[in-house]
Amino acid sequence: MSDRNSRESTNGDHINGARNDSLSIPTSPSVPQALPAASSPVAAPSAPPAAVENVLTSNIGISTLLDRLKQSIASARDLASFLKKRSSLEEEQANGLKRLVRAHLESIRRPDGKAGSYARQVGEMLRVHERMADNGMQFALSLHQMHEDLNELGNAMERGRKQWKHDGLDAEKRASDAESAMQKAKARYDSLAEQYDRAKTGDTKGSRRLGIKGPKSAEQHESDLLSKTQAADADYEEKVRQARTQREQLVRTGRPNAVKALRDLINECDHALTLQLQKYATFNEKLLLGNGLAVSPLEGKDAAVGSRSMRDTLYDIDNDGDFHGYVGSYSGKISRPSDIHYEQHPTLASKQQQPRQSSMGASSQPPTMSATNYPPSGGLAVNTSNSQPGSMNNRYSGPQETQPTTPSYSQTPQSASSQYGNQQPPMPEPYRTQQPAYNPSPQAARDPAYNSPPYPTTLQDRALPASPAGPRGGTSGYPPHSGGIISPSTQQPSFPPQESHAPPPPAHSGPPGQPIFGLSLQSLFDRDATPVPLIVHQSLLAIDTFGLDTEGIYRLSGTSSHVTQLRNAFNTLPPSHPSLDFRNPANFFHDVNSVATLLKRFFAELPDPLLTREGYGSFIEAARIEDEGARRDALHGCVNELPDANYATLRALVLHLHRVVQREGRNRMETGNLGICFAPTLMGQHNGQIGDAGLQARVLDTILINTTSIFDDD
Repeated sequence: MSDRNSRESTNGDHINGARNDSLSIPTSPSVPQALPAASSPVAAPSAPPAAVENVLTSNIGISTLLDRLKQSIASARDLASFLKKRSSLEEEQANGLKRLVRAHLESIRRPDGKAGSYARQVGEMLRVHERMADNGMQFALSLHQMHEDLNELGNAMERGRKQWKHDGLDAEKRASDAESAMQKAKARYDSLAEQYDRAKTGDTKGSRRLGIKGPKSAEQHESDLLSKTQAADADYEEKVRQARTQREQLVRTGRPNAVKALRDLINECDHALTLQLQKYATFNEKLLLGNGLAVSPLEGKDAAVGSRSMRDTLYDIDNDGDFHGYVGSYSGKISRPSDIHYEQHPTLASKQQQPRQSSMGASSQPPTMSATNYPPSGGLAVNTSNSQPGSMNNRYSGPQETQPTTPSYSQTPQSASSQYGNQQPPMPEPYRTQQPAYNPSPQAARDPAYNSPPYPTTLQDRALPASPAGPRGGTSGYPPHSGGIISPSTQQPSFPPQESHAPPPPAHSGPPGQPIFGLSLQSLFDRDATPVPLIVHQSLLAIDTFGLDTEGIYRLSGTSSHVTQLRNAFNTLPPSHPSLDFRNPANFFHDVNSVATLLKRFFAELPDPLLTREGYGSFIEAARIEDEGARRDALHGCVNELPDANYATLRALVLHLHRVVQREGRNRMETGNLGICFAPTLMGQHNGQIGDAGLQARVLDTILINTTSIFDDD
């Protein structure tokens, strides 16, 4: 027994060491390597106390470990539920903060609010809040990924627990049944032996010696009891041998194997749970650090160029300068006032002049008032030849070719306001220029390329863009993708156009049994001669047909066993197999969430992400652009630079996600939610600065908002 215990201890230490070694795999870039549990070497596990060894080697060891593993699984699922709710809260808060920032940015651009330095600095403050919202979105995305990892861990542990519960308890039951059979054989053997002993001694009280032909004699009764006792003795001996064999088998192999496997499962679950908690603490620190750096960036040589704290930004508001700038902008509207003087109407002047001339005589004639000898001050003269009653503008005319015409004091308020009313106070340049609304070319609706398939069908099917922000295959504007220009001599036969919502399953696209998962899109394109892989085509078909109204599509995980079976089917069955036709919901167990999880797993297992590692930096730099129109154009150019297979697959996926967003009222999935769910899958793990953590989701969010601008929906 001591040798067996020592062997079990050695095997247990070896397994625990191997398990701990497996836990020291490189962590994701988001988890700092300074954590004690992740960086320091794992110490060798100490020998368990004697009481623990006694329990593990006893008949209650397996049941005790099963209960302990059940506790670990329950803890993992509780933590997964907490992380899911926390992720939803963070996502809701980040989306609300983004909406608030956008609304206030629009409000400060309107002319009814303050402009100048106030508008500029408040705009910078709002952009800080937008970066904080991006940090929150990245935090929510990380928590959501942890939730999915813990769910998968719990499911795997539950499967292992069920297996070893069956195997371990079955071995215990076999040994227990053998011992019970032995006890029954012993009781029967003892009873017959006692009866035989009484028959030998002549004690026949209470015994019945009846036979078929009547009462038996004492000798016959003794002989019968002797034969029965000998048979019971042989049976009892056989039962003892079987019970001993079952006991030895249980103690040597059955129980140690079950105990070791259950201890490994418990250690794996507990270590994974602890690692997820450490990651949770790290993500919280990362969130707070990112928000702190957004509010108050680092100073010194390590500080980013142009980064300023929120306090310094708001201290730069110049109220006096804004006031002077606003009031000074009206200087061009000041009108020159005309001289104020009295002018007597000529008709009244002629009536008063006649009596005066008759009374005074011809000797002293006073000067008469006329239009020609009464020049008004300020360069105005009375024009009596072409003045009309009620027309003040025609009545006064300035000297010809000497002064520019200026408004007189007698102009009505309406005329003055009409002269200057169209002028507005100048606004600062960032808020005075507006991005023109994006509209495709009118000829795009009549372009015959609108009848092309929803993805390029040949390698020559797309021309290189003329500029980084230009359309794919065009040189000006952003018309929908028309498939490029193909000369008649080099044109290759294209695939038939497919429907957007319910395309038929593709034909046999490769030899049977060829894998799909883990291969690059270019390899699948070269092998199967289809721009969009079969699994992507069938998954989008299933969700378009049965899952657009499913609440939380792409956010809720599918059944793990269903996903595994579907993955194996695509890797082993020929493409034309009826089981791969997702127009029949029975082929995916009537579970569209499993199809969505399968699609995300396919993109996650690509050797090179869908948006490629080579283009990762271009997409991130495009996402930094604050102006929405310029950011859309930059991302359009990045999309056009993708390889043909990646472009076709991205186009099919984005058009499908656009249809999902159109059903937002039912499935509760907007562009921001889809960006969180798909960004790490399509772009790979973020390895940049902490402040840029939310740019991945921003890339996909912008592409989904401008789907019809970047891709044409046939």
